[in-house]
Amino acid sequence: MKVISPAGIAVRYIFAFGLVCLTWNPSPYNYSRWAVNNWQELAPFVLFSGLILTIAWVVFLRASARSLGWVGATLAIAVAGSILWMIIDFGLIDPSNERTLQWVLLVLLAAVLTAGMSWSHLRRRWTGQVDIDDVDDVGN
Repeated sequence: MKVISPAGIAVRYIFAFGLVCLTWNPSPYNYSRWAVNNWQELAPFVLFSGLILTIAWVVFLRASARSLGWVGATLAIAVAGSILWMIIDFGLIDPSNERTLQWVLLVLLAAVLTAGMSWSHLRRRWTGQVDIDDVDDVGN
């Protein structure tokens, strides 16, 4: 039986955060701004890069949707929203500071994607239940 370690979850988080930040972040260094500013000169490369990012998003979102389901995804987003609310309520960030708020939202979005990518493994470890996609691995 394959198990997931804290290091495995950390790697998933790093990839999720990288995907989120490569796509868009409040700094000038992200695909969205780069694509808009360079479409005329680098159209084929902009298109290729956008397709690679789209593939990565599809992989993360599909795995998350299959692992968490709509109820689990809704709960994960609700948990992320409540964490944001607590951070603001405890005065850890100023909600009028848009840049900081945007970075916190990116961190939370990456955490939701990580939960989706990790949930099947965690559920199997904690409960012994397997997803239908995992049936081939049960006897191994």
